[in-house]
Amino acid sequence: MSLDVSTAGYQTQAHEFTYDWKTVVLYALGIGAKRDELDYLYESKGPKVYPTFAVVPVLPVIGDVLAKTKGDLAMVVHGGQIVRVHRPIPSEGTLSTVGTIKGIYDMKKMAQVVVETKTSVKGEPCFDTEWAILFRGAGSFGGPPPPKTEIPASPKGDADKVHEETTLPEQALLYRLSGDLNPLHADPDFAKMVGFPQGPILHGLATYGFVARAVTQQWLDGDANRLVELGVQFRKPVWPGETVRTEMSRVDETTLAIAAYAGGRPDAVITNAWAKLKA
Repeated sequence: MSLDVSTAGYQTQAHEFTYDWKTVVLYALGIGAKRDELDYLYESKGPKVYPTFAVVPVLPVIGDVLAKTKGDLAMVVHGGQIVRVHRPIPSEGTLSTVGTIKGIYDMKKMAQVVVETKTSVKGEPCFDTEWAILFRGAGSFGGPPPPKTEIPASPKGDADKVHEETTLPEQALLYRLSGDLNPLHADPDFAKMVGFPQGPILHGLATYGFVARAVTQQWLDGDANRLVELGVQFRKPVWPGETVRTEMSRVDETTLAIAAYAGGRPDAVITNAWAKLKA
């Protein structure tokens, strides 16, 4: 099925997402939070909310726009993700999100659909997200290539800080309870059918959350509210049970350059990544 490139510019109606503390705690567990991160796991502590939770309330909007493109959803992989937070995300309440297809780009073997969402709480901006979604086998349609983006360059030499954490064998089964029910992350037969004979892979957004926690623990004294932007490109899959190694280097006072590796393999699973921190 070819993409309907005329849908570039499409904007959704506002979508409301109502949730309580259990929703944000489940998300925190899905991205590997441990009992020493109790502020994010116990309702009597708030709980606090990891800023990367922003990807959860907007999932129905992403589903809306991807269906609008008429692309083959079985051939979708996640290419990149950005979250920008304007204020701490509440531990419960109702969020309102509008999504827009910013562009549809030709990558020869693949097509890239870039979706932007803007989410508010009680009429005030809360966070924005940007998704780069790849449709395998849908490229070479004569469209423009993706625009170049300026990404903070990592300083030469060893990383300033390294954080290693092992995912659970059940990590994808746990993370999917936050709303991404793609069978690629649960069904071995489906994973094999779409090109992953090793079995279901971990959600890219789960790895994204592990990176956010690494930044929070290594640079922010556990206070994720100081992480105001996180952008990544997904390069390689991670399998549940593998160890994720996040390498972080300071670019300037409020910017980190990041890369992540998994399973002891030399090729990065996340590259061209950065974090913006509150001073």
